[in-house]
Amino acid sequence: MKSILIIGLGRFGHHLCRNLVEMGNQVMIVDEKEDVMDDLLFLVTSAKIGDCTNEEVLKSLGVSNFDLCFVCIGSNFQSSLEITSLLKEMGAKYVISKANRDIHAKFLLRNGADEVVYPDRDIAEKLAIRHSTDKIYDYVEVPGAYSIYEIPPLPEWVGKSIFELDIRQKHQVSILGVKENERLNLLLDSSHVFKEEEHVLIIGRDDDLAKVLQKL
Repeated sequence: MKSILIIGLGRFGHHLCRNLVEMGNQVMIVDEKEDVMDDLLFLVTSAKIGDCTNEEVLKSLGVSNFDLCFVCIGSNFQSSLEITSLLKEMGAKYVISKANRDIHAKFLLRNGADEVVYPDRDIAEKLAIRHSTDKIYDYVEVPGAYSIYEIPPLPEWVGKSIFELDIRQKHQVSILGVKENERLNLLLDSSHVFKEEEHVLIIGRDDDLAKVLQKL
């Protein structure tokens, strides 16, 4: 369980708050408008109305006591930048700020953000990847230019074992497991033989995975 501060309660802030609370975290929310917090008051540990570009408002929150601070302001970049900078100046341990554009991300990182997220861009990218072909069932990014894909086995894999195919050496990707009828089987033995109806979970660098996906 972590202690988390969320500043800004637009759509992204709302969804983030609900998910963090459901996962057992203690969450404090802050926004300038009281009405945007009404539906979250029964969920969160505490809530405050205030303009966080005001140093006195931020000081009153005790930002250094939180494990994470989220700045979820998307409509006013200047405010987002000021709040991000002030949080770090006041000793915030880890600040994650929302960005809408690459140039915004660069300024946020230079002014104190430990991490920047692009909710709209990331969702659009994931949807584009998943729906550009019927043969990608799911997709997860991993830090460091790696990803995990859920795909059908390549045609040449069907009926052959992991050992026979030498997938790691040939494709520079690793098999995490297989899924069949929604049952997940991880840590496969090298003797596992791929079946046409299985879904295969593979992990690797994005450029190596792209070469595998082209064979689907």
